[in-house]
Amino acid sequence: MGIYDYSVKNTKGEDVSLKGFEGKVIIIVNTATGCGFTPQYKELEEMYEKYHDKGLEIIDVPCNQFAGQTPGTDEEIHEFCTLKYNTQFPQMKKSDVNGENELPLFTYLKSQKGFEGFGKGIKAVAMNALLKGIDKDYKNNPKIKWNFTKFVVDREGNVVARFEPTASMEELDKCVASLL
Repeated sequence: MGIYDYSVKNTKGEDVSLKGFEGKVIIIVNTATGCGFTPQYKELEEMYEKYHDKGLEIIDVPCNQFAGQTPGTDEEIHEFCTLKYNTQFPQMKKSDVNGENELPLFTYLKSQKGFEGFGKGIKAVAMNALLKGIDKDYKNNPKIKWNFTKFVVDREGNVVARFEPTASMEELDKCVASLL
C-alpha cells in the first residue's frame, strides 16, 4: 500500500482519501492546542499561504496522546486554530497516532520514516530528558514522540522526510520548497 491508499476522517467524521492529494507535496502533522510547540501553527500557516498555489497541502491531525495537550472537541480545536493562527489548511478529526487505536496512516508514515533524533539545542535536550522518563527505548522505535511531528510527502507519494517538533521550521520550509 502507498500513501494514496489511506484516508483520514475530517471534523465531520467523513472520510478524506489521500488520493485527492495526489500530485501535491503534503505535510502531515499531529498537532496540539496547549503545547509549547503550538506556535508552530503560525509558521505552518505561513508556509501554506506561501506554497499552496504551487502545490502544497497540509493535513492537520490533532492528537491528545501527549500530556493531554489537546483536550477540546474537534469544534473547539478548529475554533482555537482559526481564531489564534488563522489556519486555512484542512484539519482532521482528533485521533491517536500511536498505540492500538492509531490511525493506519500514521502506522504507514512511521514505517516509512522512523525516529532519527531530536537534533541539537535546548529543546532537543529537554525532549530527550522527557522521553527517557516515558519510554526508555524511545531512540530505537519509530513511535511519534510528541506533538508537531511532521512528515513530508513528495508529489509521487513518497514519504521523504520526518521532522521532529524540535526541528527548525526553516529546514522544513527548505525541504518543501525543494519538492515544489
